[in-house]
Amino acid sequence: MVEWQKNNDALGSVNRGNAAESGLCTLCRADCKGRCETWLSSMYGREMLYPRDYGLVTAGSKNTTHIGVNYDSLRIQGYNYGVHGLPPGLKPIEDDCVFPNVNTVTEFGWKEKIKSRVPMMTGALGSTLIAEKYWDSFAVGAALVGFPVVIGENVVGVDRNSILEKGRIKDSPELNRRIDTYLRYHDGYGAIIVQMNVEDTRNGVAEYVIEKYGDKVIIELKWGQGAKDIGGEIQVTDLDYAIFLKERGYIVDPDPTRKEVQEAFKHHAIKSFARHSRLGYTGLNSPADVRKDFEKSVSHLRGLGYKRITLKTGSYGMEALAMAIRYASDFELDLLTIDGSAGGTGMSPWNMMEYWGVPSLVLHAKAFEYAKVMADSGKRVVDLSFAGGLAREDHIFKALALGAPFVKLICMGRSLMIPGFLGSNIEGVIRPERKAVVNGLWDKLPTGVSEHGSYPEEIFTTYYDVQNKVGEEEMKNIPYGAIALWTLVDKLTAGLQQLMAGARKFSVPRISRNDLFSGNRETEAETGIPYLSEIGNQSALDILKKG
Repeated sequence: MVEWQKNNDALGSVNRGNAAESGLCTLCRADCKGRCETWLSSMYGREMLYPRDYGLVTAGSKNTTHIGVNYDSLRIQGYNYGVHGLPPGLKPIEDDCVFPNVNTVTEFGWKEKIKSRVPMMTGALGSTLIAEKYWDSFAVGAALVGFPVVIGENVVGVDRNSILEKGRIKDSPELNRRIDTYLRYHDGYGAIIVQMNVEDTRNGVAEYVIEKYGDKVIIELKWGQGAKDIGGEIQVTDLDYAIFLKERGYIVDPDPTRKEVQEAFKHHAIKSFARHSRLGYTGLNSPADVRKDFEKSVSHLRGLGYKRITLKTGSYGMEALAMAIRYASDFELDLLTIDGSAGGTGMSPWNMMEYWGVPSLVLHAKAFEYAKVMADSGKRVVDLSFAGGLAREDHIFKALALGAPFVKLICMGRSLMIPGFLGSNIEGVIRPERKAVVNGLWDKLPTGVSEHGSYPEEIFTTYYDVQNKVGEEEMKNIPYGAIALWTLVDKLTAGLQQLMAGARKFSVPRISRNDLFSGNRETEAETGIPYLSEIGNQSALDILKKG
């Protein structure tokens, strides 16, 4: 088993708990006082690209031994000549070919392209309390930067204030709040996507959204995710709420309507309930059945007026992956997100998360292979997004390159939530009157924050960048969590620009699989990316032998 690096002395980052491949703790807490790399980057931004204590230190990498098949066993190519994909107006000269001139804009979509300022998007932020509590930070931050955010499944069903008549949604204050918050700051880059599962479909979420918001919202069908192979779940600690969800049609475990369960809860033997969703396609027996049902769902959404439809699939086996790519392409979907095992969620059964499904790198490598089979046969392939344990700028580059030219976005879940937690906690201390509103969990600033400052203009390196965009007056309404998200993305963007410049690729579409090599033979075999000493070897020999 690979032991991921728990601390990085060069950056001054330390994981509170066990470190995952992503660099995040396996258990990421909203009240955490630091200081993993992502947590620090949400304040320091691009400063975190460089070793600390300049002038007092020298720094060297220890990451030269690659074990196992994972994203850390891919390495990024650099080149010593040439340049590709320069933005308009720039020339292939040293003064123009600098990393700040790298264009990170990407676009996705079948007929109408949707632009994103950075090649990333959030994972599905659905019915968990985390998503609800920190939505303003996530949505405002994503809208200001200009990348897509996804409202996950079950938001309508778990909202006590939503009104359903004859099983159909008539009003959902929580869903409205989430969409409206994003749209308030949306400037044409990015998008708001609403995801649907079995219960959402039954509740008429698609009908409700199109009637209220028209084509301002993209609708997403969900097959699964990388953290679990059953429907979504949340934990409920209130008996009345558990009964409410049972009456809404959800699976609640244990059954809160049983008298013995109620007695156990009354005497504190049972302290919580798990609300589960349902599996889809349970009455089907073949890929042909799935195709027919999927076509019916897409046609229904088109008939409602949806111009843009996406699909999210999980880390199932190769057959399901092929179906997702083929059917999403055949029915002209705008994006397919492929989520490999190794990512995270709010409440997946732990050993299911650890041991089910196909790990991200292997699943993503096969996704490229299958997409290429389709493309080579003359078929257009749906735009792809890769997800599953991706958090750093090198992850973004590697995933884009591994899936090039089909991958347009990298879907990031927990890493883009950390700045929401951090910023809200900071705001709750500095503006105590806002503590309850932003769900701040600290009583004072920890050393990891106070050493950088005591007010937001000091703490967040990009504070004035955000203010420059929204104006000094509107800045009073921007959650600190949104500022922290902007700051983190600033670091990720600058780091991606540096990696792209080193690979001589000055625009996202020019990134290719040739910009990677494998750090071990296992990774080479699984990904089709040649071993690091094999790429360019023949050209090297030709140089040595000539003349």
